[in-house]
Amino acid sequence: MSTEARVLSTIALQSILLTLLSSFVTGENQDFVRTLDRNLHGFKKEKLTHFRVYWHDIYSAPNPTAMPIVRPPSNTSATLFGSISMIDDPLTEKPELSSKLIGRAQGFYGSAGQEETALLMAMNFVFLQGKYNGSTISILGRNHVFSKVREMPVIGGSGLFRFARGYAQASTHSFDLKSGDAVVEYNVYVLHY
Repeated sequence: MSTEARVLSTIALQSILLTLLSSFVTGENQDFVRTLDRNLHGFKKEKLTHFRVYWHDIYSAPNPTAMPIVRPPSNTSATLFGSISMIDDPLTEKPELSSKLIGRAQGFYGSAGQEETALLMAMNFVFLQGKYNGSTISILGRNHVFSKVREMPVIGGSGLFRFARGYAQASTHSFDLKSGDAVVEYNVYVLHY
């Protein structure tokens, strides 16, 4: 192939690519996206729901519900910076672990503060009771552990909490410094359909 033929071929290819990109940017030929009618997809009036549950983070039991999966890279960090724990914590109706099981908090948290104890929390509250059975709420945010009340965003959900948004307030009910076991009261406010 001659140099002239290669140049023409390259120009033709670039022209085709520019045309495709141009149609994408200007909104033409977008078969992959469409606007939907909210009413046809079961959206009713939005409502605000409040849950109060007790989160049991247990390291010391024979079957712990919290498990360290990454140890801090340095044992000199007072905040355990860099450590990560995986959780499958019971959510109960009252502070006692023996009270009614409402659901489970499944996810992980990691120590994200070098100078203060602050966790990055990423977890789903999976409900196991009543009309919310099988539905989830997703929480992702900063937990400044030693503050009296910590607020984290609810960023979504599934089931009856599809398109959920809101916030969760956490306050420590009890904490065992030796074992690391904790009971935390969560007040969750969720806007959903």
